[in-house]
Amino acid sequence: MTRSLALAACLLSAGSLGAADAPLRVATFDADVTCPPGTPLCDGLCPPAKEVVDPLTARGVVILGAGRPIVLCAMDWVGVGNSGYDGFRDALARAAGTSRERVAVHCLHPHDTPGCDFEADEVLAAYGLGGKLFDPAFARKAIERVAAAVARAVQHPRTVTHIGVGKAKVEKVASTRRVMGPDGRVKYVRYSATRDAKIRSEPEGLIDPFVQILSFWDGDTPLASLSYYATHPQSYYGQGGVTCDFPGLARGLRDKALPGVLHLHFDGAGGNVTAGKYNDGNPANRMILAQRLAEGMREAYEHQQKFQVTPVAVEWRVQPVALPLSKLYNSKDLKAQVADEKTPTNRRLQLARALVWARRCEAGEKIDLTCLRIGPAYVLHMPGELFVEYQLAAQRMRPDSPVLMAAYGDYGPGYIGTAVAYTQGGYETGPVSRVMPGVEGVLMKAMRELLR
Repeated sequence: MTRSLALAACLLSAGSLGAADAPLRVATFDADVTCPPGTPLCDGLCPPAKEVVDPLTARGVVILGAGRPIVLCAMDWVGVGNSGYDGFRDALARAAGTSRERVAVHCLHPHDTPGCDFEADEVLAAYGLGGKLFDPAFARKAIERVAAAVARAVQHPRTVTHIGVGKAKVEKVASTRRVMGPDGRVKYVRYSATRDAKIRSEPEGLIDPFVQILSFWDGDTPLASLSYYATHPQSYYGQGGVTCDFPGLARGLRDKALPGVLHLHFDGAGGNVTAGKYNDGNPANRMILAQRLAEGMREAYEHQQKFQVTPVAVEWRVQPVALPLSKLYNSKDLKAQVADEKTPTNRRLQLARALVWARRCEAGEKIDLTCLRIGPAYVLHMPGELFVEYQLAAQRMRPDSPVLMAAYGDYGPGYIGTAVAYTQGGYETGPVSRVMPGVEGVLMKAMRELLR
């Protein structure tokens, strides 16, 4: 145990002596959000659902006893953005008896799954394209299912006496997607499945190689285990087979290893990270990658350190930020492009999402970044497809504390690169990013405040 963590344990133990009689509690929930055949997948970029290969779930915990309830939810969908994100948070907040800003919803981001953006669908419906981006009726049913699961869960909370924190290296899964050339620009984009052996042979590059664990305990009884790891979760996709892909399968292996413990998995800042170095697209690689990730989860869990906690050891921090809109977009031009019937349908679907985001930015709307401080650990909840540099920077901001990160919250901004990345070329910093380079300064400042 490091000196700082040992000190934190002493302080928490001492603080518990004067804590209120009411204990910290946690309620766990697990809802089925598997989409039916015919559902658009990956915001209309993949063929519609033909079959269910793996069921999709929305899992989470509600932390009770430290002020208004705190809800953490991880869902096996590609992304939930804009009014869709608010719709999920509002429903879960009502079910838990709390407020929207105390709810964090994150997606695992497998591509053969649905998304949700109600306002974008409303834009498209005006041109006869309603229901092409996603199925709004199914999305509303899914929201109802998850909210109902939360409402049931809070009726049966369990006492939390300790948390556990741990980390372990994951071998041969993550690698950078942006392979740089000697000129400082992107030489290769190493996608999730990379068939070119020459590109696969390039160095692993900048990643966070560790999976981290935050667990909740009642004495010696584990209640829930939350894991965090940064990488795109695809092994192969685009064939209509609904799946939670290899991180979801890794989570399933942990379910079998520790029955009775709710396992949640959050995708970290994996916007520029894939399994491309270790995956050539062979379907067999899906389970191989899952087993490698599950092994890291197991090791992190088995080597975690436990800390006594009471309600005074929990804090929820909120930092609203306005992200700068990409110079490639403005609502006037985007509206015209969506309306143009000569524009390919798939392009119109994505432009509608960009239009909604542009409207939000032009109106000065802010989005919530949040941080759960629990015992010695800090958990950041971030938007979009965030570059791994943000995750590594957050860890450097508190080098003596466990810092965990969940990205893929509000999906509205799309990819979020670093300032220099926008000068280097590559897929992620093109039109799929709806923010401009100044986003780095905004997010770094906000993270420092959340981790103060």
